[in-house]
Amino acid sequence: MKREKVDVLVIGGGAAGMAAAVQAANEGVKTVLIEREKKTGGVLNQCIHNGFGLHVYRKELTGPEFMEELWKELAETDVLVQSNETILQVLPKEKEVIAQSSEGMKIYEVGSLVLTTGARERPLNSLMIPGTRVSGVFTAGVAQKMVNIYNRLPGKRVLIIGSGDIGLIMARRLKIEGMDVVGVVEIRPEPGGLMRNVVQCLEDFDIPLLLSHTVTEIHGRERLEGVTIARVDESFNPIQGTEKFIPVDTLVASVGLIPQNELIEDFVEMDYINRGPVVDEFMRTSVDWIFAAGNNVAIHDLVDFVYEEGKIAGKYAAKVAKGEKLPEAVYRFNRGKNVGVMLPQKFTATQPFRMYIRPKKTLEKAELRISKESIRKYTWKLRPSQMIDFIFREFESLEPENRVIEIEVIEIE
Repeated sequence: MKREKVDVLVIGGGAAGMAAAVQAANEGVKTVLIEREKKTGGVLNQCIHNGFGLHVYRKELTGPEFMEELWKELAETDVLVQSNETILQVLPKEKEVIAQSSEGMKIYEVGSLVLTTGARERPLNSLMIPGTRVSGVFTAGVAQKMVNIYNRLPGKRVLIIGSGDIGLIMARRLKIEGMDVVGVVEIRPEPGGLMRNVVQCLEDFDIPLLLSHTVTEIHGRERLEGVTIARVDESFNPIQGTEKFIPVDTLVASVGLIPQNELIEDFVEMDYINRGPVVDEFMRTSVDWIFAAGNNVAIHDLVDFVYEEGKIAGKYAAKVAKGEKLPEAVYRFNRGKNVGVMLPQKFTATQPFRMYIRPKKTLEKAELRISKESIRKYTWKLRPSQMIDFIFREFESLEPENRVIEIEVIEIE
């Protein structure tokens, strides 16, 4: 079996992976980027809508345009890109990674590892909706790939279940392409995607949004013939008497993303709210030579945030590969009131860093508190669909004997 020594191995060639590989190579170490598809870019390849790059490149780009900017950065380095290669296993004790491609099996002996494997879509079956499993049911990402990559429409009349960002964007896309989009149903009392997507994708195209509704039954034999929807109560249970049959031949599900961490979840400390590894401000996991960045750490709103995390992970992975010892992350954040997704979860208190928090519920006005001290106030509405991001630099108030820092988002009048 062929062996190869690598300073930094990056697994996953999406935005985070390419950014990490570029940064690691710029630090002067041998870097290899592994991508299981034919080319790098990840989901950017099929996201032909705009809205990318406003933070990173200070201009509005489509997904492929953002990807081309990353390709330009990659071309200026000596990163070795291995496409059509799949990682089978990470061996933590040996610091080895087993890969397979058309050329056969290979073992990488690594100095450090950056995991940027992204997320997969939650399937419709996870909702346990009664009915037959007929053709015509797609996840939003699959429908997006069909339309944007293969130029094929999934059907003629479609209902979207779930108001995640990809679902909202696909509602608009399918309407532009000529499909009859009858509406978007969302089980929660508020949209699951960014408000800008609700406005630009639904309101601007007169597509109905049915909040506090869900699909209760799927109808059809070989092809989808229709669905039954119903209003739900506060416990998300369907309310009898509110059922309505809607004839459609296509159902597109946008019901969330699941971070992909199967390669490391058995030996790395995991955060079961984020559904990703616990990381510090260096994007370092509980295994000091393994770093992670992007949607496999936590689901992000913007690819710009994913890119920035990739840069951080690549930089410090290169330092570890060169034998540099990073400070120990001795402080940990504890989730307080209204705090859901949060990263990083621990820190070294040696430098300011960007922190991300997703509130658990919608708050009209709120105050961010760390160790009961007010850090900032939000006079606008905070939603679970949108992350709060801020620079954490409140090190002076930290008490050395208290290593657990509570962070909370409190509703104020």
